[in-house]
Amino acid sequence: MWSTIFLLYRASLQDLVEETIASNRKVVVVTGGVVSGIGKGVTASSIGVLFRAMGLRVTALKIDPYLNVDAGTMSPFEHGEVFVLNDGGECDLDLGNYERFLSVFLTKASNLSTGKIYQQVIERERVGDYLGKTVQVVPHVSDAIQEWVLNVSKEPVAQSKKIKDADSPPEVCIVELGGTLGDIESMPFVEALRQLQENIGYKNMCFVHVSLVPEINGEQKTKPTQHSIKTMMQLGLRPDFLCVRGGSPIEDGARDKLSIFTGVPKSAIISLHDVSNIYRVPLMMMDQNVPSMLAQRLRLPQFKPSNDVAYNEVEEELCDIVNSKVIQDWKKLSDSVDTPESECKVAMCGKYCDQGDAYLSVVKALTHAAIATKQKLNIEFIDSSELEEDKEDARSRLAGCDGIVVPGGFGSRGFEGKITAIRFARENKIPFLGICLGMQAAVVEFARSDAGISNAHSAEFKEDLATNEEDVIIFMPEGDRTRMGGTMRLGARETILSDGSLARELYGSERIMERHRHRYEVNPSLVDRLEAKGLHFSGKNTDKSGERMEVIELSKNVHPYFIAAQFHPEFTSRPEQPNPLFLGLLKQIKEEKEGNGATTAEVVDSVL
Repeated sequence: MWSTIFLLYRASLQDLVEETIASNRKVVVVTGGVVSGIGKGVTASSIGVLFRAMGLRVTALKIDPYLNVDAGTMSPFEHGEVFVLNDGGECDLDLGNYERFLSVFLTKASNLSTGKIYQQVIERERVGDYLGKTVQVVPHVSDAIQEWVLNVSKEPVAQSKKIKDADSPPEVCIVELGGTLGDIESMPFVEALRQLQENIGYKNMCFVHVSLVPEINGEQKTKPTQHSIKTMMQLGLRPDFLCVRGGSPIEDGARDKLSIFTGVPKSAIISLHDVSNIYRVPLMMMDQNVPSMLAQRLRLPQFKPSNDVAYNEVEEELCDIVNSKVIQDWKKLSDSVDTPESECKVAMCGKYCDQGDAYLSVVKALTHAAIATKQKLNIEFIDSSELEEDKEDARSRLAGCDGIVVPGGFGSRGFEGKITAIRFARENKIPFLGICLGMQAAVVEFARSDAGISNAHSAEFKEDLATNEEDVIIFMPEGDRTRMGGTMRLGARETILSDGSLARELYGSERIMERHRHRYEVNPSLVDRLEAKGLHFSGKNTDKSGERMEVIELSKNVHPYFIAAQFHPEFTSRPEQPNPLFLGLLKQIKEEKEGNGATTAEVVDSVL
């Protein structure tokens, strides 16, 4: 599948280069040094915010040097969250940052791995594209990488906000190279990027290097970054901007030393020190004149008409970057995080609690809702395996939370613990949101407790279940049991919400599009029996394979907020527009804590 994606384009590298130059399209490459996880994704996303403020259309590409074709088969313990795109692409979690910061909907082509490139090159060799030549990393693999980058950079991306010329090709493509420079697996990509700058020209491509300056005994040490830049230059790349990560702002002495030993001008050494929240990173870059320096380096106009609708009402008005709507909205957003009116504690009951990034999008979605409701969010990560083992500490921590979220996952470990958490939320009327496997666990729990199906279970975890009696969760009819990668129900699918349901009130629409990632689903043969006992299947999808259960809920006269979805609502949540299911949860928590009588749906509607 992946091997044929860009074979469809058939444009030669030379044609792509000429088109890029003629279109005056820019490429910004973000690399990292010293350690992984240093913040390249947030840096790349923040640069995108600055370009948005300059009125430019922006797209993004993440390069992951691993040999996996995509992130879909990788364990959350190993790689963190698998982010799912509208088109079903399973990709690196950094694409979530890009979508949230850039207000775009990216495609699977925006995540490039070594596996994809080698698969494509081998396919080309098999069909004779190379005319019998010996296929080598240079030029064949490096050319394929350049073609991929240039193809992505010119493809229009869907916008989550209405902007002018949204269907036109992007004007800037931000490319993040995963890992750290010097990693053996990233060498073909480094060489390809070096060649790409030669091909499209210095004025059309720049490099931003993110590196660590640790502080030891009160002194900022620049030597690790010096070595990182030396490695970068030995590979043929030269940084135009150096973004320095650390706990505190870079001192003048350290900045001077870095400039001397790396050749990066002092003004282009950007301090990206720790701040109160990540939404302050673009503002921190603004304060250090990064937009003007990017415009100068890439030969961009300092000012141009803003793409934002509000600013296009007066066509002759030019966009002052500092006072642009994008930056003003970002200031309000970052200030809101730091000035909450109240606090709340939400339990996250899952099985990947030891890996901080495993539930990153769920955490982000909760954060977006907390910002909108002006609450300080505290998340209590509770390993569902500990609830399964009936550990007192886990039970007491669960009881001390204002709301409960049971996220998705795979495998039987901790499943009974999730059911324990759901039963606790249902019986004690604690606001609850279930996601994917969390919804399936909620259906199993209700079937056991209220529908009289004592042996109810998921066919994913138990084989000897009575057909259409105990197997409340079954394997999808079109599923593939032999192949793992890309064989689930993936991407954006339509859900139809029942009139009068809580879900319908929250979304304010009958039809919604949300992203999926699952192999098992509710058994439709048992739906009527469960609904007769009070579990409402308020969201359904009808496609060629039959009716799918997408949303369950309890009546508000039974429980104040009990809702779960088969899809993953966290993937479509944005800082400026929280997903309704998360917003409803946080609003219900706030209302209960304040004792206000407004309904959840009324409050959600007022925010949206």
